[in-house]
This record gives sequence, structure tokens and C-alpha cells, in this order.
Amino acid sequence: MSSIKNNKLQLVLMWVLLTSVLLGIVALLPVSDKVDTNTAIKAAPIATTALIDEPASPLDEASTTNSMVTESAVASIAVELAKSYPKTINYVIQKGDTLGAIFEQLDLSQKSLYQILEVDLNVLALDSIKPGQMLIFTEFEGELTRLELHISLAQQIIYKRQGDSGFEFEQINVDGEWREHSYIGQIEYSFSGSAKKAGLSLFEAQFIASLLKDKINFSRDFRIGDTFKVLVSRQYIGDQLTGENRIDAVSINNRSRNISAYLYEGAYYDEAGLSIERAFVRRPVSSKYRISSSFNPKRLHPVTGLLRPHNGTDFATPIGTPIFATGDGVVSRVLNHKYAGLYIEISNGQTYRTRFLHLSKALVRKGQRVKRGQKIALSGNSGRITGPHLHYELHMRGRAVNAMTADIPIASAIDKRQQAAFKLALNNYHAAWEHVKS
Repeated sequence: MSSIKNNKLQLVLMWVLLTSVLLGIVALLPVSDKVDTNTAIKAAPIATTALIDEPASPLDEASTTNSMVTESAVASIAVELAKSYPKTINYVIQKGDTLGAIFEQLDLSQKSLYQILEVDLNVLALDSIKPGQMLIFTEFEGELTRLELHISLAQQIIYKRQGDSGFEFEQINVDGEWREHSYIGQIEYSFSGSAKKAGLSLFEAQFIASLLKDKINFSRDFRIGDTFKVLVSRQYIGDQLTGENRIDAVSINNRSRNISAYLYEGAYYDEAGLSIERAFVRRPVSSKYRISSSFNPKRLHPVTGLLRPHNGTDFATPIGTPIFATGDGVVSRVLNHKYAGLYIEISNGQTYRTRFLHLSKALVRKGQRVKRGQKIALSGNSGRITGPHLHYELHMRGRAVNAMTADIPIASAIDKRQQAAFKLALNNYHAAWEHVKS
């Protein structure tokens, strides 16, 4: 009888040890990409085998009862032990998801959500999450310590907790390798259909149509037999496409006339070096309004000491001051944000993006085309700010730059000092097309 009791005790002790180790390992493992909130980790029941065929004695029953109590206590201890290990949750964003709903689904605190939104004011990346993107949450002792937003293979944003003061963020942009692709085609029906047949994407065809809309009517002017040549650079990490691309050069032969556009120093020019796109202006408001805070990517919070970059330029404008588009483009966002307030974002071609924050009224809508100098909004004091002003940002290839000093297309033609370099770029583009023909 004593040997049976010893065996039972050994089984219980072994189960305690294995349960603790296994739960520790499970806590370290990442969960599946799409979180299943209905699934819980359960301890598997122990299979027992009677060692001898005899009635259970009161002593055996007492031993079994003690064993069950011990197992329950160990399971409780193991759950608490698991909290002392970092837990990672991978979440693939689905259609209709919002950040607030995701936090609620994963039972993450509203305090952490607001702390992250506060630091995201500097990038506004979480305002535009899209299906297919990945969010990676890391919890430690029941508190969110890290959030990663994987926008693409080439772009990630990481939010890291810094004690009780909140979060800091880090933008990771992987340069990867840009590979040039050349396409030559002939108009058989519509331009977009013919471009797709030649190997271009619908997005690339639409961008070309937008770029050259003032030179040719893409709905009426094409004739069957017209030809086109396009150079596209696509970004790769290893052998995998990141989804980032740019149109480097376009040449269209339309009824004996040539229409072309060549990318040079971030702007598009025709063969003669004249700008295809209208140039930018520096300021979105009248020159009578002073700059109250300049661009500063290394600014620190005055109280917490955490990194809080100022990715734009602030203008001291009274509420209701007219705000003007600084370049031609398409309105990509008109949104309200807890900290940025009412804001507008404009996509100014493939290279540039402009933002206007803390507005009182938007005068444009998402998807609307705007021209340089067009009134798009009235300034205000919306969001979390201490007084009325306009916060203006300029982004070049996905990175914030100083709008007051950045090298942006201000002139309408290639400067004489750059003519030789521009001609060399044109020769390289034409050589790439000739290589495809051969």
C-alpha cells in the first residue's frame, strides 16, 4: 500500500513540474496570426491506471482529495507564473477593423491605447491601418509594453513603453533594392487595358493618366496603334516585392506627336526640361503669419524627457484663417483625431504628401483633386493643443522633411546648371528602352 501512495505522490510531483514548464513555454510562443478570443489554454487531465484491484480505502480517498487540491493550486500558480513572461499576439488587420475595436477584442487597456495615440500624432500611421497589415502586441505582467505596425516589408513603426511616462516610437524604413522594369506596348482599346496587357498594374496606369492629364485626354485622344514606353522601379527585399514602386519615365506616341515625362530630382519634366507638374509653394498661409514652432525631429517632451519629434512647421494663425494647398494633388484623408484634431492630407504625386492639422473646418473631401493655391480649410484649435495654430507637414518618399528648406520643385524648368545631368538621365532612360527592344 505504501508503494502505491509513493507512486501517486511521484506522479503528482512530476505533473506539477511538467505543467509549470509547459505553461512557461506556451507563454513565450507567439499565437496564431488571427486571434481566436474563444480559445483558452486548458490543463489536460491526467490518465490514471489502478495498480492493484482492491476497494479504495478512506486513506486512499483522502490522498486523492489532497491530490486534487494540489493540482488546482498548481494550475493557479502556473497561470500566475505565465504572467511573468512576455506574451506576444500577432494580429492581421481585417476589413472594418479599428484600433479601438482591436484593443477591446484583445482586452488591452484604454490607457495604453491613448498613450500610443498621443505619440502616433507625430506619424499618424495608426489612423490609416489597412487590411492585411500586421499588428504585433507584446504584454508583460498584464501591461502592453510594445506595439509593432508592419505596414509593408519595407516599412515598420515600433511603439515602445518607457516606464509610466508613455511610449516612444521608431520608424524603420528598409531601403531594399530598387529594380528597373521596362514595358513597351501598343494601344488596342483603352490605355489602362493595354497597359495591363503590357505588364503594368492598374495603379501604375492610373498614375500615368493623372500625371499627363493636361497633355492628353486618356478617354478620347488615343487611337488604335498608338504606342507607349514606360520605365518602372519596384522595391524588393530579397526576391520579394514590397509593394512600393515609382514611375521613372513615360513616352507616348499619339498620332505622330510625342508626350513624355521623366523623373528627375523628385519631379517630372518633359524632354525639353519643362516641369510636367506645377511647382510647390513653401507656405500654406499668408506670409503675414509668423512661424511659432519650427521643424525639429529631435525635440524632447519638456516634462517626461521622451522623444517627441516635431515633424512639421507651426504657424500662429487665428481661428478661421484660410489655408491653401501648397501643391497640386488628391485629397487622401479628411479625419478627426483625438490629438491632431480635424486634419487634411493631400497626396501630391508619388513623391510628396502634405498634411494640415488642428483645423476648424475642411473645405474639401476625400478623393477630390486640388490645385496649388486652392483654399482647402480654415485654421482652428481642434485636437490637443494649447492655442490656435496651423501645423503643416511635408513628407518626401514617406519621410517627414522641413517644408521651409527641403529641396522641392519650386521652379517650372530645369536650372541651366543641371541641364547636363538631366540630359544624362534622359539618355539612360532611352538606353533602357532600347535594351528591351534588342
